Amino acid sequence: MSQTEHTRERIASLIEKNRVMLFMKGNRRAPQCGFSARVIGMLDSMLPEYETFDVLSDPEIREGIKTYSSWPTIPQLYVAGEFIGGCDIVTELYESGELQEKLGVPVKALKPPTIRLTDAAAEALRQTGAGAKGKELHLTIDAQFQNQLYLGPRQPGELVVEANGIGVLIDRSSAERAEGLTIDVVETKEGPGFRIENPNAPHQVKQLSPAELRRKLDDQEPLYLFDVRTQEERAQARLEQARLLTPEVAAEIQGWDKDAVLVFHCHHGGRSQKAAEHFSSLGFRNVYNLAGGIDAWSREVDPNVPRY
Repeated sequence: MSQTEHTRERIASLIEKNRVMLFMKGNRRAPQCGFSARVIGMLDSMLPEYETFDVLSDPEIREGIKTYSSWPTIPQLYVAGEFIGGCDIVTELYESGELQEKLGVPVKALKPPTIRLTDAAAEALRQTGAGAKGKELHLTIDAQFQNQLYLGPRQPGELVVEANGIGVLIDRSSAERAEGLTIDVVETKEGPGFRIENPNAPHQVKQLSPAELRRKLDDQEPLYLFDVRTQEERAQARLEQARLLTPEVAAEIQGWDKDAVLVFHCHHGGRSQKAAEHFSSLGFRNVYNLAGGIDAWSREVDPNVPRY
């Protein structure tokens, strides 16, 4: 049996054995890309149980699933053996209610959130023509609580929130994150701009330099250090104080006190940033990412840790 045939059989087996199967970067407890995190957020809001596969842990599956599905990007969602699509399509189906139908779950009745629009912001928006046909005001809030305001035609499934005489269109996912949000105007170098204050936004992930981490470890400050890389990478180079962030460990962390100090690292800092953002979104208040990852640690602190 060729390697390609073997990979196809592995993928087919995963899809056949699991009614809801998500191929993603990272895992359910610690997604390692924004698109994977977005799909996880939608599935978590509907299903208590489903299966995920971390493509970062298996290069054969990572490339093989793209060929298998004839789809070039990750994540990829399958339901009852049917390929649903990637992040954008899953989001569209979720907003329209079609994804809930495929999953066999009811569409939740969603109460429009309360949004405050200051007088200054309302006046600035009126000057742009906001509210005219084809120029309705849209607000989106992604899983990392990054906000976007824009003008455009209304989309299916959007809710309308009245704020200071202006209708704000908001999709289902964003509405669940928007209660109590305030939109105001601030002066910038480029002129007036909009500022969004969201009381639901998690605490920001802080960057920790290798030297700062070394000092904290030397001073025995209470912290938990986690490695979000694969087992294979960890075998090449490791920080002895770090625990590998497996799904089991990630589930354990969720039960900890939200004031616990969590520090995440990967090879160069990108994957660990996503993991850190995930735990920050769960309400942890002291979350750090090792800037530059273990590679920076090797260069700046301990050259005995191999670089790769």
